[in-house]
Amino acid sequence: MKSPYKGLERILKAFGYSYDGFIAVFKTEAAFRQELLFCFFAAVILVFLPVRGIELAFMSFSLLLILIIELLNSAIEAVIDRIGEEFHSLSKKAKDIGSMLVLLAFINMFLTWGIILYPIYFRG
Repeated sequence: MKSPYKGLERILKAFGYSYDGFIAVFKTEAAFRQELLFCFFAAVILVFLPVRGIELAFMSFSLLLILIIELLNSAIEAVIDRIGEEFHSLSKKAKDIGSMLVLLAFINMFLTWGIILYPIYFRG
C-alpha cells in the first residue's frame, strides 16, 4: 500500500508508525523486553569499560544488532501467525530460522566483546 503522504508529513508519519511498532512489540513479546533489559544493562556496563572510539562503536552496535534481529524475528512470527495457527513445516522452518538469527546476534555480541576485552583484562 502506497503512502498518500509526501515530504515532511510522510517522515513524521513514519516516526509514528515506528512508535506504534515499538509499543506493539514491547507489549506482546517477552523476548524483546528481556533483550531490551539485557542490552540496557550491557550499555551501562559499557560506559565504565576502558574502551573508546571504534571499539565502543563495535560493542554498541553488537547490542543494537540483538534488538534489530529480535524485531525481525517478531515480524516473521507475526506474519506466520497471521497466515494460520495450524502447524505447517514451512511455518516452523521460518520461525526456527528467525530464532537462529537471534542466537547469531548474541554470538556476535559475545565474540565482539570478548575480542575487544580479552587483551585489556587478560594480557595486561
